[in-house]
Amino acid sequence: MTERDPGGSQSHPRMIAISSGKGGVGKSTVTANIAVAMAEAGMAVGVVDADVYGPSIPGMLGIATGEKPGMSPEGKVIPAQAHGVKVMSMAMLSADDAPAILRGPMVTKYLQMFIRQVDWGGLDVLLLDLPPGTGDIQLTLAQSFPLSGAVIVSTPQDVSLKIARRGLRMMEQVNVPVLGVIENMSGFTCPSCGTVTDIFHQGGGEAIAQDLGVTFLGRVPLDPAVVDCGDDGTPLVKSAPNSPAAAAYRQIATALSSGAEDTVGIATPFVWTVDTGEGKPADAPAAGDGPPERLVSLDHDGAALVLGWADGLVSRLAPRDLRLDCRCAKCRDEVSGNPLLDPESVPLDIRLTRIWSVGNYALGLAFSDGHDTGIYTFKALRDMQDVEVEDV
Repeated sequence: MTERDPGGSQSHPRMIAISSGKGGVGKSTVTANIAVAMAEAGMAVGVVDADVYGPSIPGMLGIATGEKPGMSPEGKVIPAQAHGVKVMSMAMLSADDAPAILRGPMVTKYLQMFIRQVDWGGLDVLLLDLPPGTGDIQLTLAQSFPLSGAVIVSTPQDVSLKIARRGLRMMEQVNVPVLGVIENMSGFTCPSCGTVTDIFHQGGGEAIAQDLGVTFLGRVPLDPAVVDCGDDGTPLVKSAPNSPAAAAYRQIATALSSGAEDTVGIATPFVWTVDTGEGKPADAPAAGDGPPERLVSLDHDGAALVLGWADGLVSRLAPRDLRLDCRCAKCRDEVSGNPLLDPESVPLDIRLTRIWSVGNYALGLAFSDGHDTGIYTFKALRDMQDVEVEDV
């Protein structure tokens, strides 16, 4: 099913989601400046403005809105470019005052297009500027694409930090590595002397990062020039390169650029046709150094699905057991969790026909009875039966 196909076989850039628990924390400003700082350092950078309802990245980078983008000879959308950064946004498809009145399925369609159907060329990193919260857009991206990691942006206030925890926990639940926390608006930079004065709480971002065991990427002071730069379409790292905020953006960009390699796991995205072997994912190059629930090998021996995990455990799961354990809305009551599927209706000789990756945290499975709507999280697959200890 093509809508679940996370993409073709070509190599993908590191995809980093820039997230926040609530609005108004300056997440898009952070994204735009980090992107430009990365480009200045020689990286090939793209930005997807995933805030479909409130796009702001084009304005911050000085990109004209409302002008339909061109198409490549291959039929892909040509992204806009400014300050060395390629950009795709809903703002480029509609007028400034035209609202995006879209239901969930259409939002998903646009997000898929912004990533898959854009002629990005060879990128080193693709930044995804997410809307605030933990809703449909965040889940769509986590399910559809192999995100390399997420960055959480917060302000120093306690209320913002508490909500930031929710965003961080969501990323953990869908196996997206949290690359770090950024404390934005951390103090006020005097426009006359450049002195930074704390006007909100200070140090909350670092404390929450330590508490949750993730990297603290840095503090970005509140600079009055940010407003003018955003209105003029020239990011602060360009217009005030010697300011404390610009220095903080560059430091964060360097940390993200030189971050650790993606957590070990099978090569994604993939769609594997079991009978022919087409699309079978490559095993991870090594095991034993990833989270226990990171899948490092995937095979099928004719009688069972064979899953190898990063801690050396191996699961053998029969297709009928997998079919009976499906937790989709057709097979389980969404409120009570009670099974709706009649076991007598599942053939004893049912087979797996297709397997595909769902982000970093689950597999989609299609069966010979035509059922293909279940999403099996890695945790659920590990919990299905006792496992053998073997070398993967």
